[in-house]
Amino acid sequence: MRLRNILPALCLLLSAAMANADEGMWMLGNLDKDTRRTMKDLGLELSAKQLYDPHRPSLKDAVVSFGGFCSGVVVSGEGLVLTNHHCGFSSIRQHSTVEHDYLTDGFCAPTHADELPCPELFVRFLVRQENVTRRVLSAVRPGMDEGDRSMAIDSVMWVIEREVMAQDSTTVGAVDAYYAGNEFWLSVYRDYPDVRLVYAPPSSVGKFGREQDNWEWPRHTGDFSVFRIYAAPDNRPAPYAPDNVPYRPSYVVPVSLDGYGEGSFCMTLGYPGSTQRYLSSFGIEELMDGPNQAQIDVRGVKQKLWKHAMQANDTLRLMYASKYDESSNYWKNSIGMNRAIRRLHVLDKKRALEREVRAYIDRTPREHRRLAGLLDSLKTDYRLRREVRRAEAYFAEAFFNGPELIQLALGILNFDFEAEQGAVQAGLERIVEQYANYDPALDKEVFAAMLDVYRSKVDSAYLPEVYHVVDSAYGGNARAYADDLYARTQLATPHGLKRFLERDSTYNIYEDPAVSLGIDLLTKLFELNYDMFFPSRRIARGERELNAVVRRLYDERRYYPDANSTLRLSFGTVCGYRPFDGARYDYYTTTQGILEKARAHRGNPDYDVQPALLRLLASDSFGRYADPDGRMKVCFISNNDITGGNSGSAMFNARGELMGLAFDGNWEAMSSDILYEPRLQRTIGVDIRYVLFIMENYGEGAHLVREMEVLEPRGEKLFFNDR
Repeated sequence: MRLRNILPALCLLLSAAMANADEGMWMLGNLDKDTRRTMKDLGLELSAKQLYDPHRPSLKDAVVSFGGFCSGVVVSGEGLVLTNHHCGFSSIRQHSTVEHDYLTDGFCAPTHADELPCPELFVRFLVRQENVTRRVLSAVRPGMDEGDRSMAIDSVMWVIEREVMAQDSTTVGAVDAYYAGNEFWLSVYRDYPDVRLVYAPPSSVGKFGREQDNWEWPRHTGDFSVFRIYAAPDNRPAPYAPDNVPYRPSYVVPVSLDGYGEGSFCMTLGYPGSTQRYLSSFGIEELMDGPNQAQIDVRGVKQKLWKHAMQANDTLRLMYASKYDESSNYWKNSIGMNRAIRRLHVLDKKRALEREVRAYIDRTPREHRRLAGLLDSLKTDYRLRREVRRAEAYFAEAFFNGPELIQLALGILNFDFEAEQGAVQAGLERIVEQYANYDPALDKEVFAAMLDVYRSKVDSAYLPEVYHVVDSAYGGNARAYADDLYARTQLATPHGLKRFLERDSTYNIYEDPAVSLGIDLLTKLFELNYDMFFPSRRIARGERELNAVVRRLYDERRYYPDANSTLRLSFGTVCGYRPFDGARYDYYTTTQGILEKARAHRGNPDYDVQPALLRLLASDSFGRYADPDGRMKVCFISNNDITGGNSGSAMFNARGELMGLAFDGNWEAMSSDILYEPRLQRTIGVDIRYVLFIMENYGEGAHLVREMEVLEPRGEKLFFNDR
């Protein structure tokens, strides 16, 4: 081979080697030496103490759980937090009206006084983590059944959590189970409940591509928004008050304009929600046929009705925007997950592992005495609950995640007026907010459709009593029943809530037909869960024992626990991938792609962009935010390991500087919650330079950019091979 052919080949080989992700969602308080060494080998310049130190400021002190459902990062000395646009979407919508449509037009607060309170939001900082496994499991006695074991463990966890609050009233203790309940760790947090909206790009930036591009690469979405944390004057957590001041963080993340290339080190820190990578093949089959398929079938019907109404009415569009966004996100996720599980032969891989486990148990006397029937019992118990579990999944989607009238009725019925005054007030405000974004006519259509779709998907043995009423009194016509129900109930409008709160003696809430229906549905749901009670207990034990025996079988491997909404670190490199034979996706997109998609999809609201923004992007005047070739990157991908809840996670370079915000995974690896696929799995992030460019040049947010510690390009190569 000639030299000119050898050198590109060597570069390609080096790039490929650097692109090997280190699979895992690692606990910062439990990073082993091998993991730290691997990170160093990939290029990390920070020490373990700089990442996590419970006693001194470290990188973890700038990473937050945002609202308990997303992640974020602190980027200024006055508490500015960056997260995703879709994470802030509900708050942006709450402040939007037809006259001031911040979803469409964006929002920027010119001063602190203009920043908008978000009463339902909070941010959570991790203070420290501690392994409490020995203490928790000390309550477990030999021979305990799963119910007694669970009660004993819960009691110790409760005591540990109460001890944390007793020591420091500004902190919250949470003991979480890891490795299917084989380990337990305490996380100590400090929550700040006064969070205010500072900046939101227009949806043409923050949701560019919307449903069509969701979970897809290439991507051109500027998925970011900006909030600010407020605190009491002494910097302690405090509920919203006009005299609160911007929070003063102990650690602020600098923002890098250096960029990245193929092979750049990339690290994410955030709060991933849930994965099930140690789940048995039987559990995966149940997940596919039950919860996933129920979401696909039921939400597809509901969303079609919502979307039609939203497209015809701007008021309804604003009322249902965040509800539709949340529903469709997990609907498409379920579609992609089931598809990827089949295409990537995930079940075959799990079954192969289980055959190895069975052989290990059979040849190891100590394991055989305890676990000889483990896999057979798991298979049997999953089979015993299969049909009822599937019905329960459809039931929950159709009735408790479908018509909002049922949710309102049960929420009002179960309202706790004896709670602490602040909690009562917050609860009432939530119910009022629900009514403010609720349309009875549209909800009635959804309810009738839910009755029909549930009947079509389950055996008649799982139909609740309401179907007898529909058949006997309404000739099987679900729409006729829905018309009558919504006409008779007092709770389809706030009028019934008002009568209930005023203790109207002529109104008996238990006789309201919506409440009566809600109680009947709850009773049926209880029956379904009771039918699964005993096999579910045995399954919990079996999955825990399977998790433990796999770790003993492959004890030379490093194991990370499944995601459980606690702070995790993931690392890898920026790199493209080959989605299928003959195709290769690059590791970044540019503003050129926005212009191309806007032209190609002219008239499609998912790709509408304001003319002024199109002119700005077409000008190629990107200044310090451009690459050396003059182009500006919009999004990039890395082989970091993330899942839901990681949205808004900071993406750091080798020096711990901010290079982007993670916001999505890719369609080809949607089975990643079950099995990590290194060849295909990618994390999609928005380039921080695009974020700053939009804020500074389109959204009148230059003062916010000046508030951050923005590091000018050093001109250094933080990567191995850029083209």
